[in-house]
Amino acid sequence: MIVKEVIIVEGRDDTNAVKKSVDAVTIETHGYGITKETWQLIDKAYQGPGIIVFTDPDHAGEQIRRRITEKFPNANQAFLDRTCATKAGDIGIENAAPDAIREALSKAKCSFEESSEAVFAVEDLLVAGLVGQANSAEKRHKLGKILGIGYGNGKTLVQRLNKYGIDIEDFKKALKEL
Repeated sequence: MIVKEVIIVEGRDDTNAVKKSVDAVTIETHGYGITKETWQLIDKAYQGPGIIVFTDPDHAGEQIRRRITEKFPNANQAFLDRTCATKAGDIGIENAAPDAIREALSKAKCSFEESSEAVFAVEDLLVAGLVGQANSAEKRHKLGKILGIGYGNGKTLVQRLNKYGIDIEDFKKALKEL
């Protein structure tokens, strides 16, 4: 199942748990101190495919959720019960079973699709010199900044190009700016 919206999580372990459950793009807040770049990325997703706030069912997670929903009041929200998200005394989305994560996302009214028509593929990045070259990481960083989709490795960049609705013309224009 592919989730159309971008899922906002707290960290890398949460991203891994979500991606084991569904095909989705995530944005990690890295805790309460959300950077300006992350806010911009969340805004881009909110204005585009939409966002689902999916933070841990603990005090810190609720504070992060509150901050995000203050800025983005129409964001969808997914919730996990503490018992589903607890393992050896640790509370977090990363501890939940894939079925529990899928159920939480479906209750958040996220949009599932069976397949997605991808405009971009890794081969496009290779042709553009965004992967496979010594300066590819630097070029991806600059391209992500120009397009407002942040930095990512090749796979992440392809996901974001497709998820945020970047078209071929915008991509080509951004490449020329490099």
